[in-house]
Amino acid sequence: MYNNGYDNNGYNDYSNDFNNQYNGPYNGQYNQYNNGNTAAYYQNTYVKRDEISPQTYNLIIGATLLYGFIINLIMISACGDFAMSMNPIAFLIAYFVMAISGGLMVRKSDNPVVSFIGYNLIVVPLGLCLTIIINAYLSAGYESIILTAFLITTVVTLVMMALGAMFPTFFLSIGRTLAISCLITIVAELILFFIGIELGIIDYIVVLIFCGYVGYDWAKANTQVKTVDNAIDSACELYIDIVNLFIRILSILSRAND
Repeated sequence: MYNNGYDNNGYNDYSNDFNNQYNGPYNGQYNQYNNGNTAAYYQNTYVKRDEISPQTYNLIIGATLLYGFIINLIMISACGDFAMSMNPIAFLIAYFVMAISGGLMVRKSDNPVVSFIGYNLIVVPLGLCLTIIINAYLSAGYESIILTAFLITTVVTLVMMALGAMFPTFFLSIGRTLAISCLITIVAELILFFIGIELGIIDYIVVLIFCGYVGYDWAKANTQVKTVDNAIDSACELYIDIVNLFIRILSILSRAND
C-alpha cells in the first residue's frame, strides 16, 4: 500500500522505457560485436586447422615435383614406342584437352585431391612430349647432352628458387611481364614454324622467361597460405616451368653440338 505517492503502473512503464532506450542500442552493438568476433573466431579456427607448417608445405611441394618427374621417367622408359606411334592430330587433341582440364582443376579447386588429379592430367601429356623428344635425342646418340641438360636445369632451378626467396618483391612484380613475354614468344614461334623459319634465339628467350617463372612461382608459393592444396598448386606451376626449361636447354645444347 505504501508507494510514496507513485503509481506502480507509471513507474513500471517508465522503467521499461528507460531499459529499452538504454539497453536496446547497447545490446544491438554488443550482439553485433559478439557475432563479428564469433565469425572471426571460426574463420581463424578454420584457417589454422587447414594450415600446415612451412617445413611440411615445402616437403609436399618437393614430393609432388618428384612424383611428376618419376612418372615422366617411367613413361620415357616404357612408352617410347607408343608415343612415337601416336597419330599427331589425336595426340595434339588429347594433349590440349588433358592439359587445359588439369590446369582448370588445379587453379579452381581448393580440394587437394582434385588438384592432385589435375596435376596428373598435366604430367601425363607433358610426359608424352618428353618421351617423344628424349627418344629422338637418344636415337641420335645424344645421351651425354640429355644428362648435361638435366644437370644444368637442376642447377638453374635451384638458383632461381633461391633468388625468388631472397628477392620476392622483385619477382612478384614481373609476373605480368613474364606472361606477356611468353604469349608473344609463343605467337612468334608459331608464325615462324608455319613459314618454315627456325631461329635459335627463341630458345634463349624462352629459357630466360622460364628462369623468371621459376623465381616468380617460388616467390608466390612462399606468400600463400601454407595448405596442402596450395602446395600442390605451387608444385604444378613449378613442374611446368622446369619441364619447359629442360626442353629448351636441351635444344640449345643439341644445336651447339651440331
